[in-house]
Amino acid sequence: MEFGIFNSLYLPKRLREADPVNAEHNRLMDEVRWTQAADKAGFKYTWATEHHFLDEYSHLSASESFLAYVAGVTERIHIGSGIFNITPPVNHPARIAERTAMLDHLSGGRFELGMGRGSSSTEQKGFGIDDPALTKLMFDEVVAELPKMWADGTYSFEGKYFSMPERNVLPKPYTRPHPPLWVAAGNPGTFEKAARMGLGVLCFAHNSPSELAPLIEVYKKTIEKAEPVGGYINNNVMVTSQMLCLEDGDRARQIATDITMSYQNTLVYRYLDTFPRPDWVPAWPNVLPEPTVEILKERAKVGTICIGDPDEVEKAVQGYQDIGADQLVFGMLSTTMPLEVATEAVETFGRYIIPKFDTDPVHSTTRQREAQVGR
Repeated sequence: MEFGIFNSLYLPKRLREADPVNAEHNRLMDEVRWTQAADKAGFKYTWATEHHFLDEYSHLSASESFLAYVAGVTERIHIGSGIFNITPPVNHPARIAERTAMLDHLSGGRFELGMGRGSSSTEQKGFGIDDPALTKLMFDEVVAELPKMWADGTYSFEGKYFSMPERNVLPKPYTRPHPPLWVAAGNPGTFEKAARMGLGVLCFAHNSPSELAPLIEVYKKTIEKAEPVGGYINNNVMVTSQMLCLEDGDRARQIATDITMSYQNTLVYRYLDTFPRPDWVPAWPNVLPEPTVEILKERAKVGTICIGDPDEVEKAVQGYQDIGADQLVFGMLSTTMPLEVATEAVETFGRYIIPKFDTDPVHSTTRQREAQVGR
């Protein structure tokens, strides 16, 4: 299993009230410094989201700029878009192809393209998409065209949702035939669809690993018969969760009771309204209560949360490995966790957990590409 972190520029009112002038800037730079710490600690991935107009939940709207900067201040960590929205009203497909290739060059082949269609009517309608169902059709039209834009020579297309006269889309990728391709999966059908297309899956763990197990099983069975839209198959399931691994597990749990984790989860279902809202999530403006120490202890005991001391966190990580997850990613700054605590946690995780689960210095996506295309 491989490990990563998740950048989202979460900016709840608590942070803005504590720093009315510079909260947005300071938290953005926290994301950069935390990513540098994760790179040094042995994490293989950082994934930067793309959201628009979602106050508090995510202010990271120009993730291509963020990732280009991060590429310049890190050494080994792969930088991934989690996601680039590839629907044409939000981002023209040729611009997605150009940005992907440019980030691939600037990072020295460390960029990985996670794609999606957006999960919020606030975002979709902000770009003139009034029917969420159209985004599925837009995604299907675009995803198969991107590898053609990266091929040598000129490209043209006449489609329903975008068209292009004959043009040479430049630059071509540094990684040939192209960087690894992933798609965000917010519902069960997307897991199977991603597998059929040979795409890696980016998903969230909203509860226990057991709830993801059947979805991963479907993915792994289906991808054996994949007809890839790109130049090779990316057989990977990435799961995003939460983590606070400290030498003192009780200290980790005490901190975790007051970093607005549950408030952030409430905002997920406030804004990402194309996701089905579980019964246990109240309708906005009601919010989920923050966890107590006792609840966190119980979840650590059964291995459903990566919060505690290294032994407790190792048990939880093992649970994700057992269900077939290939990569576990942590959105630690999708809370109000102080930077110094987040840095301490990735260093502790890197010291105790990563060596037990990830013994290959080569990224899985690199191994798969080289095995299939020979370079």
